[in-house]
Amino acid sequence: MSEPHVTLDPSGLDPVQQKLRGPLEDQLTSALQAAADRVRAGYAGEPVEDVCRRLLDETRSGLHPDIAAGFQPDMDEFCRVAVAIVRGELT
Repeated sequence: MSEPHVTLDPSGLDPVQQKLRGPLEDQLTSALQAAADRVRAGYAGEPVEDVCRRLLDETRSGLHPDIAAGFQPDMDEFCRVAVAIVRGELT
């Protein structure tokens, strides 16, 4: 699996969010990639569910509080990243 990337669904965005979509996706992606690096580095055999929860917490901690509060990722996709971390597939 390559580095994770966040893509926002434009249909779920208000007009201001639509104008800021590119920079917002960049910020979310950066926070997710940094979180994935930290989680991968600290991985010690925890179950996928714990890794997924930690990945979400770490991602949110890397965001401005207002952005973190509104960040509602597709948890299936987030857990897919967690599975890649557990399997050692994330590069």
